Amino acid sequence: MSAEIATEQAYFDAAAAERDRRLASLGALPASGADKAAAARLRKHAEAVSRALGDAADAVAFGRIDDDSGSEPPLYLGRHLISPADGGDPLVINWQSPAAARYFTATPADPQGLVRKRSYQCSGNTIEHLTDVLFADIAAGVRAGGVDEHLLAELARGRTGTLRDIVATIQAAQYELIRAPLAQVLVIEGGPGTGKTAIALHRVSWLLFQHPELAAADVLVVGPHPTFMRYIGQILPDLGDADVDLRDVSRLAPPVRRGRGESAEVARLKGEARMAALLDRALRNRIGAPEPAERLLLGSRFVTLPGADIGAAIAGAEAAVLPYAGRRRLFRDKLVELVRSRAAVDPDEFGQPVVANLVERLWPQQGPAAFLRDLLASRPRLRAAGGAPGAGGAPGAGSDGGASAAFTDDELAALHRRGADRVSEEIWSAADLPLLDELDHLINGGPQRRYGHVVIDEAQDLSPMQLRAVARRSASGSLTVVGDLAQSTGVWARDSWDEVTRHLPETHPVSTVPLRYGYRVPRQAYEFAARLLPVAAPAVTPPQVVRDGPAEPAVHQVGLTERAGRVAAVAAGHAGRGAFVGIVCPPRCRREVEAALADNGVAWSSAQQGELGKAINLVSPAEAKGLEFDAVVVVEPEQIVADDARGHRMLYVALTRTTGFLDVVCVGDPLPLAVPARPAPTAGPGGPGGPEFTDRDVRRVAEHLAGQLRAGAPASRRVEVLDEVRRQLEDRQLET
Repeated sequence: MSAEIATEQAYFDAAAAERDRRLASLGALPASGADKAAAARLRKHAEAVSRALGDAADAVAFGRIDDDSGSEPPLYLGRHLISPADGGDPLVINWQSPAAARYFTATPADPQGLVRKRSYQCSGNTIEHLTDVLFADIAAGVRAGGVDEHLLAELARGRTGTLRDIVATIQAAQYELIRAPLAQVLVIEGGPGTGKTAIALHRVSWLLFQHPELAAADVLVVGPHPTFMRYIGQILPDLGDADVDLRDVSRLAPPVRRGRGESAEVARLKGEARMAALLDRALRNRIGAPEPAERLLLGSRFVTLPGADIGAAIAGAEAAVLPYAGRRRLFRDKLVELVRSRAAVDPDEFGQPVVANLVERLWPQQGPAAFLRDLLASRPRLRAAGGAPGAGGAPGAGSDGGASAAFTDDELAALHRRGADRVSEEIWSAADLPLLDELDHLINGGPQRRYGHVVIDEAQDLSPMQLRAVARRSASGSLTVVGDLAQSTGVWARDSWDEVTRHLPETHPVSTVPLRYGYRVPRQAYEFAARLLPVAAPAVTPPQVVRDGPAEPAVHQVGLTERAGRVAAVAAGHAGRGAFVGIVCPPRCRREVEAALADNGVAWSSAQQGELGKAINLVSPAEAKGLEFDAVVVVEPEQIVADDARGHRMLYVALTRTTGFLDVVCVGDPLPLAVPARPAPTAGPGGPGGPEFTDRDVRRVAEHLAGQLRAGAPASRRVEVLDEVRRQLEDRQLET
């Protein structure tokens, strides 16, 4: 084997030398520009070609295939094409080229004319190990037909703060999805560790290679939050596609101040599709009616315009297929023509205010933020736009249906809030952002940018209004939708992909493809987590896990006062062995865990800041979606379940973030199958239809409050704090 590696290393070195020569020549290219503009164009071209060649520190190839004919030389596969200076046959072919397909699709049952598939494990461009798959030997039963050694070795590598590409280990079923046709809405459904996110990103790179008319800047990738976007952000640049637009879903909205808190009930209401109709009606309601006769002062004389003629101009503009601002301009033009015909003069000769004041009174100029602030602050405007029946009327439509259904008085009251004195001072909630985007579309015809292909990751949690914001950015109707219904949580948890795709463009057919095999999560951890599925998502088929982990899950049941310290100790132990660690912590336990980490001198990073550190990272269950760690410490599963209406799914997410070790630190049940999740919105504990508040609930709340008090107040002031809590509760009781 060492002699074989030496031979292959010589080939790798020759290919790297050719790549380095080409990179050096590209570096000198901008200097040959005749002027600054030419130099800038050459620099841009050189940068694009350099990305296509790859980084000088990368391995030139990850694999090789040998044809069984013996008449063709082996083909080396890499992330980027490397050709010799004399224009001969490529030294390394691009993984996206048709000639590379057999590396991913050949099997012992169908070797497709290959005798060998070779995979390399490298440090930089130095080969450390190689693995051969000899198809004839496997078919003859000489070797077991399990998962290949190279894949297992790649999966065992330590994680970092960014997701790695999977080019070297793409499996046949994944490859089929990567090269699926562009003209469709492709739903890739897969459990934890099936590689669905990586597949979607490699699909982008494949489509860009196969469709020259599709530029990288014509592709949009949408994810759930900034930490996730930074986590996946390096894959496409590493594949040579650096200009793809990556945004978390909140960044689709106009730039505004964010951070307003909101109840789950209101957040869900604002996410319903019928909010789009409410906003459209509210905007149309701002268009006024003229007086029976309108008088305009033109120079030294008045011109009287019949209200009926102005009304006809308004009606004509309203009928145009244009956004609000475009129809407003059309009305202004019609009004100018009306003045010209009546007064036989051009009103523009007398200055803009002559007509502009009347236009502003009848068809006022609007901006998304100012309009929404004023609408939510006005009960009469909400009632007029909501089409609400009187008190006791029929309730509004369900979650995804009845997009034009009326709102009840209670729903309109929930939407109402006092706005800031200045729109620049208004703070917006996450549920407000899709409403602002909808208004930008209604008013200005936005968005300004539309894309030839759109990827939506963790799509199962998006509201109809968020999905509308994504859909309107698709110019062609071609989308890749990624998610897992078993991990669908929050106020818009779904049980069917139809509930998602009905809000997406209907230009192309929808194809839903499940992924069968789980590669990342080890068997021991997944089997532990999968016990939740009959409760969390009984209709979901779990993936088949392909590898074992280093250990069984460890459960640490401790007293309340020991919990945070044990979390810090377990996380520090894993980090001390070089592991990339995630502490998945419910919000109510966060302060005590932060304090314990600080008390024990343990450095850590917070996903709330949008970044992942190299060692220990503190993440909420929602922030953990899509991330992976060498070791995961899950804090208080009962609390994770209790915090969400689909809490068992949220716990399933938390337990399946590991590629190696799983620890559960808890006071209560480590796998609370019988613990009810938080009631769905509109039914609180003890409220109408709500669950009974039991003695066990009393103990759990008391334990939580005691932990918060211990973490947040010095011992000398705790009695004083308890007295203040008692006073606050009594005051609130009197208020209600």
